[in-house]
Amino acid sequence: MQFRKSWIMALALTSVVALSACGNSNNAATNNGGNNAAATNTPTENSSGAELNGSILASGSTALQPLVEQAAESFMDANSGVDIQVQGGGSGTGLTQVAEGQVDIGNSDVFAEDKLKDADAEKAAALVDHQVAVVAIAAVTNPNAGVDNLTQQQLVDIFTGKITNWSEVGGADQAIQIINRPSSSGTRATFEAFALGTKTEDLQGSIQEDSSGTVKKMIGETPGAIGYLALSYLDDTVKTLNYDGVVPSVDNVVSGEYPVWAYEHMYTNGEPNEVVKAFLDYMLTDEVQNGDVVELGYIPANAMQVSRDVDGNVTKK
Repeated sequence: MQFRKSWIMALALTSVVALSACGNSNNAATNNGGNNAAATNTPTENSSGAELNGSILASGSTALQPLVEQAAESFMDANSGVDIQVQGGGSGTGLTQVAEGQVDIGNSDVFAEDKLKDADAEKAAALVDHQVAVVAIAAVTNPNAGVDNLTQQQLVDIFTGKITNWSEVGGADQAIQIINRPSSSGTRATFEAFALGTKTEDLQGSIQEDSSGTVKKMIGETPGAIGYLALSYLDDTVKTLNYDGVVPSVDNVVSGEYPVWAYEHMYTNGEPNEVVKAFLDYMLTDEVQNGDVVELGYIPANAMQVSRDVDGNVTKK
């Protein structure tokens, strides 16, 4: 895909990936001997010099799920004594489950302080944030909708039911079918916060799906459909829309010109045990950041030229 090719070229030309220093918001992660061992397909050793043994259960963001699953496969190949299971369910589910001790890692597209503030701020404060990448979200339609670009106001009007036919925004004379994510979804929270600028209610007749993969399938197969997906899910089965004339490309996300993006978080309840820590450290190695992150359409967090805080404020680095 175009945005992946341009990003790979940019990496080669600018050498922006000094990823051993890739930080997270609450604790600095460093590449130790375990990281290098995993990156060379050599088993990671624990503090006593023995090979790692144990299991990890992660749940949450379906936008982050493909990256964690691919990295987990490589980590398990190098560490036969470790079993990693990665489940979806949405960011809210992952954060709730890790806060309650049901999983080891809660994957999220949003800050825990923001997502859990109304439910249990005390539990949110106990979570430790490990930022592993940046994800961008784009509005997408069925290829036959007949539009290439939507403004913020047009998107708001569509997702609030004021615009109901594609002909009203220069497209085909076809009814609009909204394919939405549930309120627990971090992808939905990111899209509403930075594309729409407002939360929306679920409209009568809209379709709600729990996973990004299902959303993509539904939009590709449903006439007049519109929804939103992480760049990591985009392919030619759906039509990717420009936002206020800005292409949702990696370069535009990195520069801050395209605003619909978020950090990808892997939260633990307190400091992780040595098996979980070894996997989280592996997520920040060059092997994952230069390889899986870029290959799957994510962006290394330290490559961003702008940063965003928990309140959504963006500043130049």
